[in-house]
Amino acid sequence: MKRLMSKSQVLAFSCCFSALMLLTASAFGASGNRVLFVASNVLDMGDPEQHEARNNLWEYAPPFHIFVMHGYEVDFVSPQGGAVEFMMEPLGISSYAIKYEDFLGKAGRTLVPSQVDAVQYRAVYVGGGYGTLFDVASNEALMTLIGAIYEQGGVVGGCGHGPGGFANAKMNDGRYLVQGKRVAGFPDATERSKTWAKQGSLLPFLVEEQLRKNGALAENKETLADKHAVVVDQRIVSSMFLPSAASVAEEMVRLLERESP
Repeated sequence: MKRLMSKSQVLAFSCCFSALMLLTASAFGASGNRVLFVASNVLDMGDPEQHEARNNLWEYAPPFHIFVMHGYEVDFVSPQGGAVEFMMEPLGISSYAIKYEDFLGKAGRTLVPSQVDAVQYRAVYVGGGYGTLFDVASNEALMTLIGAIYEQGGVVGGCGHGPGGFANAKMNDGRYLVQGKRVAGFPDATERSKTWAKQGSLLPFLVEEQLRKNGALAENKETLADKHAVVVDQRIVSSMFLPSAASVAEEMVRLLERESP
């Protein structure tokens, strides 16, 4: 025998249903759960020996996993769009992200800057691999996009050479995003001691030097007691070396959850 609901039950049900719909809209809203990953289309440094410049898998896949694990939807953007390539073997978390979280599927269909609406994103992450310094850092549309996400209250993060990829990002008033903020990136001293880019001579700029040029309080191995430390200043999260990539993402998530309404 069917039982009709009373007016009070109908009202209570309606209120619960409306609340559920609002929660659902909030959870899956345009900007509520989206993070933008910025990657490079570059394969080598353009020199005769073709020094490696692809994106570093270990600076992208672990942060990707962290965001996905916390319920965020991740989109990729690159200067030219389409597939981007990675160096390093898919080990550990990187392997998991590839097998179970569609990491390569996402990275295989990156957007171009003109397809990205900053309002849709609460955070932006830039990983390393040298390519970032060649095409991301010089792409005005991406620099404007990163600045816009930050200005609307978003979080910006990067690891290794990644902070070099947002060192040139600007705010609406023309100021550099990094101006007056503590930012860690791949140290100049380490760059000049390695053959990876011929002691930095093949690069368009050195990360630490560019950060300082644009007004950042650049951190390095002399200023940080722990070379794997994650530096958080306002809503910029950064670290010098790739083992800290996942930790950068974790700190970004903490900021996002703290900023949530």
